[in-house]
Amino acid sequence: MFSKFPALRRVSIYMVLSYGTLVFVNNSGYELENMWIIYAPMFIGVYIFSRWIDSRLPAISANKDPKKQD
Repeated sequence: MFSKFPALRRVSIYMVLSYGTLVFVNNSGYELENMWIIYAPMFIGVYIFSRWIDSRLPAISANKDPKKQD
């Protein structure tokens, strides 16, 4: 399904990673006056990491031989 809709795959990866890091940061005990000092670089890093993961997924599925039915 995700191979037919790559945008949905990218959004799903980003949502899972950003939610996980948001929970981690919120439970870490940081209590800054302006939490965007932490959030902005975190979401940029999550976006870059999610795009890297997304770029690796087609390469993994491309290694499978579509003619071979195991």
